[in-house]
Amino acid sequence: MAIKKDYYEILGVPRNATQDEIKKAYRKLARKYHPDICKKPECEEKFKEINEAYQVLSDPEKRKLYDMYGHAAFEGEVPPQGGGEGFGGQINLEDLFKEFFGGNIFERIFEEAAFGGKRRGRRGRFKTPQKGEDIYHTVVLSLEDAYKGTVINIPVERRVRCPKCGGKGTASEKPCPRCGGSGRLVFRPNPFMVIEETCPTCRGTGFIAQACSECGGEGFVLKHEEIKVKIPPGVDNGTKLKVDGKGHDGKFGGEAGDLYIVIKLQPHPVFERRGDNLYVDVNITYPEAVLGGEIEVPTLDGEKVKVKIPEGTKEGDTVRVEGKGMPRLRGGGRGDLIVRFHIDVPSFGWLSKITGKEKKIKGLLKELQEELPKPERIRKREV
Repeated sequence: MAIKKDYYEILGVPRNATQDEIKKAYRKLARKYHPDICKKPECEEKFKEINEAYQVLSDPEKRKLYDMYGHAAFEGEVPPQGGGEGFGGQINLEDLFKEFFGGNIFERIFEEAAFGGKRRGRRGRFKTPQKGEDIYHTVVLSLEDAYKGTVINIPVERRVRCPKCGGKGTASEKPCPRCGGSGRLVFRPNPFMVIEETCPTCRGTGFIAQACSECGGEGFVLKHEEIKVKIPPGVDNGTKLKVDGKGHDGKFGGEAGDLYIVIKLQPHPVFERRGDNLYVDVNITYPEAVLGGEIEVPTLDGEKVKVKIPEGTKEGDTVRVEGKGMPRLRGGGRGDLIVRFHIDVPSFGWLSKITGKEKKIKGLLKELQEELPKPERIRKREV
């Protein structure tokens, strides 16, 4: 007959250990060697030793007898009912796992019994529907398309439920012959202990399944679609448009995700967009800047508008034309068109072939320079 190990040695505590120290040591070892956690063959035997030691040392009366007589105190007799924590003729595994693991293991077992064994295994039992992943697609538009709005067809590759297996991933299923469809195996190594573990044959699902030949067991297949999307007037860089339900299908019957269209605008050769306003740069002559005048400038819708040049216009001055900017995506109305003036100062090379003209114009400019007030040469920065 094998010699039993000392209970204090099994739990790794001194003989004068307090009940709290014994309980703490037992918790640590139970987590480490429980068969559901440790899959090594020797763990099951180690777990039995730990529980046997804890049965005795956690009960003050049994511990007192053990300290006096050792293992002989319990040879040939069944521990009395109603002992200390975890006793009553067998180990109270329900209390043990509720305390250590939040009750999840036994709640699953109870739910499985309540639902007639229809829920599956540790992983497959709680198949809560999950919404599918969203799809993001970038669309490059011209500024004209953003101004007017347009309709485009977008190619999308979506993950949808397999039409052959309906998303299950299996072609056929039959109850696991080892666990009878419960997904769990129950062992009674002695009259006082019950050990339950996940069935290794079906991995806790309760069924032996053959993978679907269409999706290879994934439950999803790829589907190519052309989705028509209406782009409203006024979209800008980074605008996201959502198409409900055109993302990937969800798991376990969950709803599909959404398709998000991300807008990117091409640079325009004439107009610069800033928010809902458009900027256009125009060149004016020096006399127009001094005397003022009127010119025509283009708009993004193809029309032209007349713009007055104020007398004494300086480089970079602007004039606002209301309502000729971009449509507002939210709130209605339109932004403005901002006309920015640039003074075109020519060289006199174009006069070199016209005898006498260059000298006359330069003389007039010198007279003008003498009459004009002298400007401050150094510009002060705004701070």
